[in-house]
Amino acid sequence: MKIEASDQTAVLNPRRQLIAGTIGHSVEFFDFLAYSYLAVYFASSFFPSSESSGLVPLLSAFGVFAVGFLARPLAGLFIGLFADRYGRRRALSLTISLMAGGSLLVAVCPTYSQIGVAAPVILTVARILQGLSAGGEYTTAGAFIVESAPAGRRGFYSSFMFVASGIGKLTCLAFITVFVALIGEDAMRDYGWRIPFAVGALAAIVAWYIRRGTQETLETTVSDEGAAPVSRNPLNALQRYPRQSLIVFAIATGMGVGQYFWATYLTTYFQIQNGASATTTMTVGIITLILYTLAQPVAGLISDRYGRKPCMYAFGVGTVIVTPFLLSITSSNFSVLICIQLIGLLLLSLCTSITSAVMVENFPPHVRVSGLGFPYSLSVAIFGGTVPLVATSLANAGYSQYFPWYIVATAIITLMGAIAVPETFRSDISGEES
Repeated sequence: MKIEASDQTAVLNPRRQLIAGTIGHSVEFFDFLAYSYLAVYFASSFFPSSESSGLVPLLSAFGVFAVGFLARPLAGLFIGLFADRYGRRRALSLTISLMAGGSLLVAVCPTYSQIGVAAPVILTVARILQGLSAGGEYTTAGAFIVESAPAGRRGFYSSFMFVASGIGKLTCLAFITVFVALIGEDAMRDYGWRIPFAVGALAAIVAWYIRRGTQETLETTVSDEGAAPVSRNPLNALQRYPRQSLIVFAIATGMGVGQYFWATYLTTYFQIQNGASATTTMTVGIITLILYTLAQPVAGLISDRYGRKPCMYAFGVGTVIVTPFLLSITSSNFSVLICIQLIGLLLLSLCTSITSAVMVENFPPHVRVSGLGFPYSLSVAIFGGTVPLVATSLANAGYSQYFPWYIVATAIITLMGAIAVPETFRSDISGEES
């Protein structure tokens, strides 16, 4: 393992590691999801309107949103291999740098009216940079945090991955909501949408400095004398652990769709399907995301006591049962919207809180991040990243009533993964075999 000697002798402080990992991941999510929240404001700046449908610019913007996810599997392979070979800390510094660059590029990108087709091209390049970052970030940060956890607390520490993402979402959503209230809808569509991207880029630079002060976790689980050499083949983990890779893919499917629907796209969905105002949906999103974030550690502790599988079963079965009913409600009433989103998010928390722990516990250290990276990122790219595109396309075609069944189908896939995965909450993750 190519880890610096100073890293090998440093004493690991779990709480400090957790705080540093959480702050960095929060910034990553702020930057990556700002695109989704701001798409309704900048879509027309990059894509011409169509006389046949006013949803065309938004549909095009969400198409670029999905492109960012297509870069994730590639990043999962190569950044994962980098993390297994050179350490988690260096890989996390790389991912936050890519995110900063992508956010800055969106913030300064000229519009379609200024440079023509080059504008959406630049926007797409920026999303690819952010996709590469996100593709390597989640699995690397997940391994970093879970490997830093004390004995018997891996589920609790794992839950802070989505505490971090919740904080990132809340901060982004609150910032945009307040900013829109201050400058107005027209100014937001004119120039205001650039400001959150610029703020996100600056925050990513700060997070990069914070991550430099963390301790490497790879050598705390694998010693140089006992470690198997890290293969230079990015597909090594897939070839050696195909069953585990397939399980990771399945678990990530329903979780990814749930995450990018219930916690992100639902604000836009409520505007399109329920006729709710942007201010109402943003406020609903903030309230429910606070409760969702607070639920994560509770679910993580439950999994540390009773196991990972019961939590995943509850998520899968609950999502299948309630989703068609919840999304059949067309009311734009504030309280009703809160109930719809909160039920979906609380069920989701049973899975998101422990996803990192489950994945880390199923791979040995020398292929842990590369083993997780590709199947997880591929699943999220195919299913999670296309949620806005699928939902908006169905709405544009007049078939929005079928979208809830898409969520149900992906939850069933995750349920199948939960059935197949071994119970690992008491397993030892320090050895070469998990």
